[in-house]
Amino acid sequence: MQFSYNWLKTQANPNLSADDFAHLLTMAGLEVEEVETAAPAFSGVVVAEVKSVDKHPDADRLNITQVDAGTGEWIQIVCGAPNVKAGIKVPCALPGAVLPGNFKIKPTKMRGQVSNGMLCSTDELGLPDDGVDGLHILPADAPIGQNIRDYLDLDDAVMTLKITPNRADCLSIKGLAREVAALTQCENTPAVFQAASVKSAKTQAVQIDAAADCGRFISRVIEDVDARASTPDWMKQRLARSGVRSISALVDIGNYVMLELGQPMHVFDADKLNGRIIVRRAVNGETLACLNEKNVTLADNTLVVADEKGVLSMAGLMGGEGSAVSDGTQNIVLEAAWFAPEIIAGKSRQYGFGSDSSFRFERGVDWTLQADAIERATQLVLEICGGRAGEKVEAVGNLPAANTVNLRLSRVEKILGVAVSAQQVETILQHLGLNPIAIEGGFKAVSPSFRFDIGIEADLIEEIGRVYGYENIPDDQTSGRLKMLPLPETRQLRIDVYRQMAARGYQEVVSYAFVDEQWEKDFADNADPIRLQNPLAAQLSVMRSTLIGGLVEILQNNLNRKQNRVRIFEVARVFSKASDGLFIQNERIGGLLYGSALPEQWGEKNRNVDFYDIKADVESLLAGKAVQFVKALHPSLHPGRTAEIIFEGRPIGFVGELHPQWLQKYDLPQAALVFEIDMAAVLGKEKTTYHAVSKFQPVRRDLAFVMPEEMSHDALLLSLRHASGKLVREISVFDVYRGAGLPEGAKSMAVKVILQDSEATLTDETVEALMDKLIKAAESAGAQLRQ
Repeated sequence: MQFSYNWLKTQANPNLSADDFAHLLTMAGLEVEEVETAAPAFSGVVVAEVKSVDKHPDADRLNITQVDAGTGEWIQIVCGAPNVKAGIKVPCALPGAVLPGNFKIKPTKMRGQVSNGMLCSTDELGLPDDGVDGLHILPADAPIGQNIRDYLDLDDAVMTLKITPNRADCLSIKGLAREVAALTQCENTPAVFQAASVKSAKTQAVQIDAAADCGRFISRVIEDVDARASTPDWMKQRLARSGVRSISALVDIGNYVMLELGQPMHVFDADKLNGRIIVRRAVNGETLACLNEKNVTLADNTLVVADEKGVLSMAGLMGGEGSAVSDGTQNIVLEAAWFAPEIIAGKSRQYGFGSDSSFRFERGVDWTLQADAIERATQLVLEICGGRAGEKVEAVGNLPAANTVNLRLSRVEKILGVAVSAQQVETILQHLGLNPIAIEGGFKAVSPSFRFDIGIEADLIEEIGRVYGYENIPDDQTSGRLKMLPLPETRQLRIDVYRQMAARGYQEVVSYAFVDEQWEKDFADNADPIRLQNPLAAQLSVMRSTLIGGLVEILQNNLNRKQNRVRIFEVARVFSKASDGLFIQNERIGGLLYGSALPEQWGEKNRNVDFYDIKADVESLLAGKAVQFVKALHPSLHPGRTAEIIFEGRPIGFVGELHPQWLQKYDLPQAALVFEIDMAAVLGKEKTTYHAVSKFQPVRRDLAFVMPEEMSHDALLLSLRHASGKLVREISVFDVYRGAGLPEGAKSMAVKVILQDSEATLTDETVEALMDKLIKAAESAGAQLRQ
């Protein structure tokens, strides 16, 4: 919202500079985005009257004028403006004046004639365009010689507020004045107006068919108005400084009342109406030619104002061209209504346009303001356009009920951290219009009709805090004692996971949880993802169930920027549906490898990353956990280069190479390797135990087993580990052989076994007995000791 500070000060004057006032509003929750003066800096311009105009003897388009600028004698100025004539009053820049752009005025000769100044247009003074070709014509009563900045109030501060959706009560001068009075305790003097004298018998009947959508609708007929009357300069000025363009007197009056009181209004041409005004829902397929020159087809979720013939306007959003006032209008109908915020909300987006009215209605307008708005508009119409006013006609639907909220002083102190006296609380609530009533331990407050956001005790405490001033709460009240809490031994720090990934050359990335539906089909074989009701964009329409899509997209972005070695990871949530229809969120860590295994260098040959590189990274991430890598199938991965990660008998993730068809579809020149693991499994760890370092020599035994080609080395090691006792410290594969001397379809794996006792030297009998046990365990798993 944009407003004039000087206009506000006519109702509530805080006696603060513009900058100080802007700071006050911002700290009270009404953020001031911008403060600027009504006109750029210039000096030496005064009100002057043109006394005579003569043609320049040597130039067809120039005139020689004699001007009274209040200096005691007339000044000769050469002027080329087409609208210059004797008797008008205009801004005059005297010699020594400095206009916007550091344009300095000094005596000069124009085609041989002396010119001691310059008569100015709005453009030359940096003022809003007044639509006049030539000089800016001032009113006839403008005082000659007065500084134009003082006369036009050009040092006024124009402020732009960023109003939060819950503070629609501040979208008017009246609402801002009420707020300023509460913040500064200054006097609040709203605009004064009285009920108009009824001099016409004509009325406009009103009927509300959608009582839940329209709580009140008031109409008034005014006959014999002069629609061609000029809008007063003071009104044009206030409208312009509020960001509203002047159109015509009748339209301007409606806009002015909206800015002053906060009640949007509409003016109909009474002679274009047919019978009663009816407030109802639109019928699907009805059309309306709007004032913004758009033709819309209405849906049945839209509230309209109609007559007995058809739709007149979209309620709270946009008027219709067919019932609009024009220069030929003689009789008008003023309308002021209260529409439920929920019926207006979303319509701007639905139809592709909005208005100042819809901006207010969808946030909530004071539901007691309509009669005052009608009287204020009537007063202005009669003053500016003349006419005879008829009786107001009112129809009432369902209106809101005021909320009653109890406030405990003890709760105020606990939440704000500072004691606010009962008298201060009562004063603050009273100034905010919350009508406090003292009760034991606090107050009972009734939310006023202009505040839709007061519903619970916390709302009242928030109001007290911001009016009391957050800057007035001592800093020490916001401090607290820190308590060191023990970190469970079975859980590692999250930051350690990030550091570990960084140490292995990965960089963290962040991607949207909203993804392309095609990604879910390609990378998760998910034909029924969780869909968004209101997606940010068409390609971000579903919630992800895997992190792979985001990682592949980031890989593509890197490749497009000539980054051919990529190592990235992301820790984020994925989303899925449970059998009962509820949504499940799981946190996972995903990673992607692409390109060469090592940075380009002279000491190592270049090779591309493979399955074992990323498997090593996963094993490092899961160090200390007895995990298995089991051959598996995954919709996004190569069927022969994919493993499921098993921990404590359940799958916790997968690792593998991206499927060749996705490499082709997503334009990846070579294989990318990915993994994805439940973050809970990564963060968990075994409780640390300590053992004395053995002083006795370890014993090593090597065993070679012949096994079927399809038998994995994990299966062999798992069988050996299950048979090992506390004397076995390590079992690992150190050689794999395929070739001559082995049966067809078989391979040989050599395993080293390290044994050590912490209490005695191992004997051959003990070692051989344990070796026999391990060999039998391997044989039961399908392997045979190689002879």
